[in-house]
This record gives sequence, C-alpha cells and structure tokens, in this order.
Amino acid sequence: MSELSYLEKLLDGVEVEWLRLADVCEFKNGFAFKSGLFKDTGLPIVRITNIDGKDVNLNDMKYFSSSDYKEDLSSFKISFGDILIAMSGATTGKVGLYNNGEESYLNQRVGKFIPKPDILQSKFLYHFLLLNTNVIYVLAGGGAQPNLSSNVLMSKLLIPIPCPNNPEKSLAIQSEIVRILDKFTSLTAELTAELTARKKQYNYYRDQLLSFDEGEVEWRMLGEITAYSKSRISFDKLDKNNYVGVDNLLQNRAGKMQSNHVPTSGNLTEFREGDILIGNIRPYLKKIWQADSIGGTNGDVLVIRSCHESILPRYLYQILADENFFEYNMQYAKGAKMPRGNKDAIMKYRLPVPSIDKQTRIVTILDKFDTLTNSISEGLPREIELRQKQYEYYRDLLFSFPKSDSINH
Repeated sequence: MSELSYLEKLLDGVEVEWLRLADVCEFKNGFAFKSGLFKDTGLPIVRITNIDGKDVNLNDMKYFSSSDYKEDLSSFKISFGDILIAMSGATTGKVGLYNNGEESYLNQRVGKFIPKPDILQSKFLYHFLLLNTNVIYVLAGGGAQPNLSSNVLMSKLLIPIPCPNNPEKSLAIQSEIVRILDKFTSLTAELTAELTARKKQYNYYRDQLLSFDEGEVEWRMLGEITAYSKSRISFDKLDKNNYVGVDNLLQNRAGKMQSNHVPTSGNLTEFREGDILIGNIRPYLKKIWQADSIGGTNGDVLVIRSCHESILPRYLYQILADENFFEYNMQYAKGAKMPRGNKDAIMKYRLPVPSIDKQTRIVTILDKFDTLTNSISEGLPREIELRQKQYEYYRDLLFSFPKSDSINH
C-alpha cells in the first residue's frame, strides 16, 4: 500500500511519546437533564443509548425546552465532528462521532472530548479510542454494571503522540494516519448505504411478489400442505455443523452459525434437506433457516416439512420468512417475558399457493435479493465484514508505536 510506504518514511526516526489523555485534550461531562421534562420536540439530547460504538445514532431521541431550565446550557452543546463516549450502562466505553449538522446537547453519563488543536488531531483521537474500547471498558470496572470515571479515563489512558516537540510535523503525521483509515471507513459507509438501499428494494419486491388477491390464487392453511417433523435422530449422528439449537439460529433471517453445544445423549427431532427450521422462542427475533442437510434439533426449534406436491420447499421458506408470518406468529404467541410460538395457531396460518411455474419465478427473484442483502458468506454483508476487518488490521498497524519500558498501559 503506497500510503503505508509513505507513512513509514514519514515516521522514520521520529520520536513518539505516550501521553495521558488529560495532557492532550479536555473532557466535558454532560448535564443532568430531567427525564420528567423530556419532550417529543424541541432541542435534541444525546443520551448513552444514542452512542452505537462508531457514530451517534439519532433514533429514539429525546428533547427539551430551554425555558424549563434556569442554567446556562451553552457549554453542553454538541457540534458536528465532536467525539462522544458513553460513561455507564450497556454502551459503557463505546465511542460515537457526531456527524449531524443539527446542534444537540450532552446528557449526563455522556462525555465529550475536546482535543487541544495544537497537539492532537480530532479524528486521530477518534480512531485511537475505537481501538481501545476494551481497555476503556476495563477502566470502567467491567462486570454487569460498569461505570466510567472521567478522571480515571483521562489519567490512565495513554495516547501515542509522534514528534511531540515538533507540533507541525506531529499533526501532519496524525493527519496521514487519519486519511488512510478514513478511506476504509468511507468505503464501509458506502457499502452500508448500498445495503440499506438494496434492502428497501428487496422489501418492495417481496411485498409485490407475495401479494395476491383473494380470488387470484388458491389459499391454504399451513397444516394442509406441511407438517411438523416427527422423525428422530440419535445424538451420536450430530456435530456442531448439523445440530441446530435456537441459540445458533441467527436473527432477522440471517441463517445459522455453528453450534457451541452438541447433545451427548438421547434422540432428537430430525430435520432433512429442504425442511424449514424456525426458532420458537421470542418469534419477533425472526430466526429461520432452510436446511441443506440432515441433522437434529430440540423442542425450542420448529421443523416444518413440506408434504404436498403443490408447493415448492423454497417458496414455502420465502412465505414463512416474510414479515406477515412473523407478525402472525407473535399475535398468537404465548407468554410475556419469553413468548413462544403457538404450534397449533402456526398450522392455521393461511398462505397463497400459485402455480409451480409462478412459485419458481418468485423464488428465483427473491433468492437473488436474499443472497445480496442477507448472506454472511457472500453479498454485501460479507463485503462489509471484510472491509471492517481490513480497517481494523490497518488501524492496529498504524497505532503500533513502540512504548517505553517505563509505561504501564
């Protein structure tokens, strides 16, 4: 990579000093906005739930009115390019870059870094913090209820500053590192935007292709053309690849991964190639996979088998992977905290059964979109994963400055 070669020359022989964050930037804690005064419109508040580990997610925003507070809140404003960090809760230690042009305000337990511009390039700090998310989590105490202290963070976390005695060259080197890493993040962002657009297109075609008027095709109940698997398979014929529990079925129709657990005794429900496996715990997670081999599963996974010549197994999968089915499944699910699908109600689900030729056409179109938007082995999700790994590789490499033996990170 030519940029790396150029950077090696730029770094050749330069001094690197590891400094405390407190030496190179300031830190601002958020304001204690009162949840009882949150509004649906007004001035936006960024909370810990808006920090997603990369950006500031503007979904589920809360708002306030300045007339509700006597304090001067101007110092809590967030501007475009600010680097934020979650100080407690499930997102503790996660960083977010504020890329929105709208002015927002900093809530309590969210912190803002203010780099000293003559020492530290802002995006250099951002990429460095992304690299050190786990280190920051440890500084917060880890465990079930981590709580990050700004004093600990700023005094304990050390950042490498090249050419500390030559600010102009130091900032030039930092900018080069940022430029290289931003290339990868930009490509990932483009692919993610493309994936979002393709998913919208996919959903549009799904709705069009799977919508039929009442008299246009025959409608059948699921139980008339399928059945739950009653065949059994011995545990000794199963391994991590062909045993499927609810835990290794992936959410949102993403298929399955290898199982971390394989039964060591007994007989289990058998599935065969073409059967459809549906996670029966918390149906809203949309766990569904069409089997490509013989294997086994347990009672938390439904195995639905086509048993009528009027329906193609792959068409059946596309019908059951549709949003309408999951909404129906949740409507009849039993239990509040851990809802389970109602097996009897599921078999009463009505589905359209067009001609085999039309089913084949529908499957061909939807499978192409399915691979493009959902496949973790090919398609856009796979490409995004590869670009992210590439970014992480070069980020690790570019921040691998030597440390003095006297430094304890």
